[in-house]
Amino acid sequence: MASTSRIFEYFVVCGLGPEIRALDGLKGFHGAEEMYMPAFIDQFPHSGHALYPPPPPQLPTCVLPAGVRIYSSGLDANDVSTYPRSYPIVLTEGDGSKIYVSCIAFRDPICEDIIEAYQIPVNSFADKCICFVSHSPCFQVLRDALEEIFVLCFSPAGCSKPLWDIISHVVSNVPLPTPGKDRVLFAIDNCLLSAETPPKEWLPHADISFQPLVQCLDVDKLIQLFTAVLLERRILLRSNKYTLLTLVSEAICHLIYPIRWQHVYIPIIFSSGVDYIDAPTPYMMGLHSGVDTSTVTMDGVVVVDLEYNRITTTEDIPPIPESEHSFLRGEILKLLQPNVVAIDYMKINLGSMGDYSLRTAAKSWGQDHDFQLRLIFLRFFAQIMSGYRNFIDNALPTGFNAQAFLKKRSRATNQPVESMSMIMQFIETQGFLDYLERCNNAEEFSNNLLDKLQDATGRGQSPLAIFPSHVADPEIITIADSEIEGSEPGNRHCYKSFPANARTEEQEEKRKSILALVGGASKQVPSSPAVRISGGPKAESLSPRERAAERERMVLDIKVKLQGLWLRLLRLGATEDPLSSFEYGTILALIESDAEGIGGSGFVECIREHIHSGWQCRLTDEQFIAVKELLKTAITLASSRDDVSTIRDALEVSAEMYRKDPNNVQDYVQRHLLSLSVWEELHFWDGYFEYLMENCSNKSTNYVTLVTAQLIVMATHMAGLGLPDIDSWNMIEKIAERNNLGYKQLIKLRALLTHLQQLRVGYWGVPIGKGQPPPSYSMASPRALDISDESEQPAEASVLGRSWVHSMFSRDRSLRASSFNRASKTDLAAAQKKTQTNMRILRGHTAAITALHCVTRKEVWDLVGDREDAGFFISGSTDCTVKVWDPSLRGSELRATLRGHTRTVRAISSDRGKIVSGGDDQSVIVWDKQAFKLLEELKGHDAPVTSVRMLSGERVLTASHDGTVKMWDVRTDTCVATVGRCQSAVLCMEYDDSTGILAAAGRDVAHVWDIRSSKQMFKLQGHTKWVRSMRMTGETIITGSDDWTARVWSLTRGTCDAVLACHAGPILCVEYSPSDKGIITGSSDGLIRFWENEEA
Repeated sequence: MASTSRIFEYFVVCGLGPEIRALDGLKGFHGAEEMYMPAFIDQFPHSGHALYPPPPPQLPTCVLPAGVRIYSSGLDANDVSTYPRSYPIVLTEGDGSKIYVSCIAFRDPICEDIIEAYQIPVNSFADKCICFVSHSPCFQVLRDALEEIFVLCFSPAGCSKPLWDIISHVVSNVPLPTPGKDRVLFAIDNCLLSAETPPKEWLPHADISFQPLVQCLDVDKLIQLFTAVLLERRILLRSNKYTLLTLVSEAICHLIYPIRWQHVYIPIIFSSGVDYIDAPTPYMMGLHSGVDTSTVTMDGVVVVDLEYNRITTTEDIPPIPESEHSFLRGEILKLLQPNVVAIDYMKINLGSMGDYSLRTAAKSWGQDHDFQLRLIFLRFFAQIMSGYRNFIDNALPTGFNAQAFLKKRSRATNQPVESMSMIMQFIETQGFLDYLERCNNAEEFSNNLLDKLQDATGRGQSPLAIFPSHVADPEIITIADSEIEGSEPGNRHCYKSFPANARTEEQEEKRKSILALVGGASKQVPSSPAVRISGGPKAESLSPRERAAERERMVLDIKVKLQGLWLRLLRLGATEDPLSSFEYGTILALIESDAEGIGGSGFVECIREHIHSGWQCRLTDEQFIAVKELLKTAITLASSRDDVSTIRDALEVSAEMYRKDPNNVQDYVQRHLLSLSVWEELHFWDGYFEYLMENCSNKSTNYVTLVTAQLIVMATHMAGLGLPDIDSWNMIEKIAERNNLGYKQLIKLRALLTHLQQLRVGYWGVPIGKGQPPPSYSMASPRALDISDESEQPAEASVLGRSWVHSMFSRDRSLRASSFNRASKTDLAAAQKKTQTNMRILRGHTAAITALHCVTRKEVWDLVGDREDAGFFISGSTDCTVKVWDPSLRGSELRATLRGHTRTVRAISSDRGKIVSGGDDQSVIVWDKQAFKLLEELKGHDAPVTSVRMLSGERVLTASHDGTVKMWDVRTDTCVATVGRCQSAVLCMEYDDSTGILAAAGRDVAHVWDIRSSKQMFKLQGHTKWVRSMRMTGETIITGSDDWTARVWSLTRGTCDAVLACHAGPILCVEYSPSDKGIITGSSDGLIRFWENEEA
């Protein structure tokens, strides 16, 4: 018996709706060269009468990803570009579930009422797309049914019933087959179709062919893509065929079974969403080859060109271990090229010598080939994850003992752990952790084919033994054809265009009102003062005074109308949609059709007067959306007229009106106006500042106080809009300097703006506007051993750093010192010129640079033989290597590459004869500086090593995420003592060898010890987040934190002497300048700031 669920959930038509907008948001028809936003046109069933949630609102944009184009002609048999296109797409919902959509895009005549309203050339055509929407991955059934409906519509013979009756019957009556038990037969007119799904004991349902994947990519490229997906890289597929993008995306997701892709999944991304490629998190996206990506940073993205069998990436993808790689490659070749692989085999079958895969491969590609390809990859997982169940340990944070698993594999394969970088990265992925979690859920994961395959292999059975040996014939369920009352057998229904579904009275009224507003704009132009005053013979006979009086009466008339409309808009009932109301449409028409802006300014004035009358400014969600859109329109049109007063008034009223979010927090209209470009103009804020100064109620106040007060008002509005902190501060700083504001007031203003930004970002998050990626306002924190907060997971610094660097470059931020005793422009220009002249690029690492150490003359001052070492520097990377460089050797700067680490290198130090490095592999390695070879490996830390320091007397000081600071004796290769212990991970450390003072910091707190007397001196408390950087100089310690502040501490008193708060992001590095007695701080906001000591 079939299930109560249905295969076809919705039939949807998308294309050019009654409200036409260009892709850039401009309303109206702007010529056939422009691309327009697709919209919902029709659907069955209507959302209010459906068993399923409504189709996602982004569906039109996804099914027509390039937008809607308007054409002068339709289908041309001699022009392939005009042919209909059939392709599938897949959408991912918030809970990770997928929506499967089959689409047919074609040119269809534009409706006559739209042509008339927008004055589009007669007999024009536009892109239209019909779709079947389902949560079942029955790609072939969805496509066959949709193509049959399309053929019926445009067939010269027509169809026996009205097309929408056929559609409603299919959507309403075809059930989803019970897996492995039912086969559903149904008809679309005279075409018989069937649907069935495999048993639950088989591989997950994949109603696609895997042939396009293996035809587009050769075996080595296929394995490379598979590895990149398995390791959760950022994957971008390119093709000029939408179908190919979806089929390859779905195929690769099925090949990684039993692992599930856990990240962003958009097989076909719309062309205007190309900026999402910059996202720092893992994703798998498909983009049409015709979309330009030259403006997008591709660093770290694995770009797969399906047209040219090409994969490019700036980061190395670690190879699969040799044994598993050989198996995988050999089995795939055996399936794809059986004649070559089996050329030496005898052409007889000797029982046990028969090979099912070879027999399958001899046939043309079909479902058996798809099954064999999936089975090959499942067998690969059975090998590479062999014995994994023995290492599941729910007592561990990840639920898996990775170290023990790797050691066991190392012994079994006789391969060092260091050679297993691919496996090490794989068992840290979200997909693997999700698999372990599902393994613990017996009910959800009762049919674990991987475990069954490993057990069958251990017993010497065939891989096919894990599947049911006998499957009963499915029960046939036939869906009766529909009978339409009143239809005559001989009638045929023919269509010249895809017909519209019958609209409800409400839908028809809404459509007419939208088109009436568009078409009536020219008819309503008499409401415009420009026409009333200057048009007609009567106007020409008026004197200037009469013209002015006439204009004043007309303006008053418009304002009175607007007041009435505004009040009625706020009084609409709870069941009425303001966006479709007469009041909203009329206000919008008055704003848009008025060339002199009286409609826009009058609307804003109505809101201001209503606020002054005592209105509480609270809006419902529906009212909020309507008011926001009206204000956006008014501000946009005012900007085009340079009507600063209207923009200014709109800014102020938008800061008053709000709605309550689910947490009962006020969400102001102002926050939703960020997309308007006027806020980026210094000209506007200059004018607004002058307006505030002129209209200040108490001008007798001290001038500095007066200027500061107005700048505070401006900063509040900028933060309310969500302007980027760097842009806001640049404009405020320029205006402050013009008004001779002192640096103390500037510091206070900067602190206020930072505080406002923190409050906004802390709750609402970082706004994304103008196609730019959000800046990194926070950094990932390490996971301390004694902290159970699962929200603070360790993260690769290379990913975070790359994202941060990209955002810095994309926002075109320059390196600027922000001290208040500034150098002259000439000096800065000269310094920049000099820096650019001497810049060189040193290449050698294959991945992100994570550690640098410079060998200074101070380190080798007393060592005559090593003075030439001064100027050397040493680097560490996520490629697990340490490299020694000599900048004096132009063209051959790289002196040595030191290999020994198995994970990212995080810290480096050196002395006369040795180099010491620490990394994420929890080890500290000591190298011979002259021979460039490994001397000792110091093991004792239980977590990644974050800091290392070479001391006198062959000693090494190290700090780690395990919360300890250890001292080692290099001569004996032993840990002398644990000289410091913190309750959290240690991120930074400083030590004065002359005094024995040690400082280390992690979460919130910095600890200071005197290790010679073995006692803790101070516990420096004040920061509220992770302390990332530290510098000790004399009797002072400087710390930088994720709480956006740096602090200066006294080593003699253990107190905080100063809080430096002018950055708009975590402070990642601090330094002390002895010559200037100043402090330098660097932050993720992209700025370096120099702080001068007032007493100096």
